Amino acid sequence: MQFPLGFLKLNKQPVLLILISFILYYIFAYHLARTNYLLLLCLYFSLFAIFYKLVSSFKNNIKTLIFIAFGFRAIFILAIPNLSQDFYRFIWDGRIILEGFNPYLFTPESFIGQDEFPISKAQQLFNDMGTLNASHYSNYPPINQLCFTIAALFANKSVLGSVVLMRLLIIAADFGTFHLGKKLLNRLNLPLHHIFWYVLNPFIIIELTGNLHFEGVMIFFLVLSLYLLHLGKWQWAAVVLGLSISVKLIPLIFLPLFFQWFASSSLSNRTSTTPVNVSTNYVRDSSLLLRMTRLISFYAIVISVVLLLFAPFYSSEFINNYTKTIALWFNNFEFNGSLYYIAREIGYCFRGYNEIAIIGKTIPYLILLFVLLMTFFRENKTTQQLITALLLSLSFYYFTATTVHPWYIATLLILSVFTHYKYPLVWSLIIILSYLAYLNTNKADKSENLWIIALEYLIVYGVFIWEIFIKKLPKRESKPILKLD
Repeated sequence: MQFPLGFLKLNKQPVLLILISFILYYIFAYHLARTNYLLLLCLYFSLFAIFYKLVSSFKNNIKTLIFIAFGFRAIFILAIPNLSQDFYRFIWDGRIILEGFNPYLFTPESFIGQDEFPISKAQQLFNDMGTLNASHYSNYPPINQLCFTIAALFANKSVLGSVVLMRLLIIAADFGTFHLGKKLLNRLNLPLHHIFWYVLNPFIIIELTGNLHFEGVMIFFLVLSLYLLHLGKWQWAAVVLGLSISVKLIPLIFLPLFFQWFASSSLSNRTSTTPVNVSTNYVRDSSLLLRMTRLISFYAIVISVVLLLFAPFYSSEFINNYTKTIALWFNNFEFNGSLYYIAREIGYCFRGYNEIAIIGKTIPYLILLFVLLMTFFRENKTTQQLITALLLSLSFYYFTATTVHPWYIATLLILSVFTHYKYPLVWSLIIILSYLAYLNTNKADKSENLWIIALEYLIVYGVFIWEIFIKKLPKRESKPILKLD
């Protein structure tokens, strides 16, 4: 796409902002050190302000916005991620699989500790991935591992080559999310430019394209699943949801929330506005038995897809290693928590030590309880109601979690695009503060700076409370969050 002369004359300010963004993204990609906190904040907040202005200026010009969004992504093609070192473990896992090893059965440390170097640049990858990554078994599900393996297949010697290939996969997923998200917004009678709160967002461009986090691939499958479900193609929706879980496990939280979608006696009006044509295989008023059969079949397909994809890696040792690795996120790791940190401080007051082992084991039960409340005491019968339930349930999980890395917020952001809530958009702006968590005036202090975390969550919770409990939603979404009567 080329900008005609008339376009340039009529949009001098936006074009200037686009050029400034290109320069800022280039600096971010190739000249930013993570510890340069002042430059990090200046670049990010400037990019976010310009992003907001661009979406507002070109909201009726979808082609221009998509050209800009993927033009910005192209800047990162040859950049080595500078805010995360996880990609070194991605490269390790992909190359290990090509060598015939199971990444769930061997840690990088188990090889290097015995002076074994099973892959190209093993020592470099081991050194750069960090102690945390090197000392634990892989926790990345099979479709994620497939992406790593594709990168290893075509770039088995070059770190940069692997980075480029993984980045192209993530960009392709973002393009798919844009295409499907636009279609779903159209079906829901929502403004099409809302998809750019995700696609053009600097947070998404930097964390997914820039830092190579595969939430983008998981999100593509999740949006495709919701779109297929909206069309009434629930069998395919279940298959695709299984693929989404096989990239990142987080969509497992959503499974109970589909209950009302299938249990509802009327399957004809799935949107929050006007009915749409759904698959002719749907029966408008199905019997209870048929509805429950569909629900059970949906769950069975999802779980079968996940188990089938994990099957090549299966062994009793795999089960033990994988469950222990996942448990670390509840019982050992701490980063950027909110309600958990409050509970932790209360524990310090009464016991005098960190009670993460107790609190971490309690959190999954709290999440399950909240999801079940959302499942049975809130209407989730239309597409928008269902997506809102997904958004609120995942938000509760992150509000209570012991670990909330910045890229986790990407899923909240895409779900919010199809609702009337904007607190994930605000969070995508303020989440950059989490990179300052270890900024302390005392250089010897390696603990998180709780004042910075408090500022982050004060803003996030403020907007959340205002939107959920104070702000009046449009009439078509003016439903209570939980109906307890």
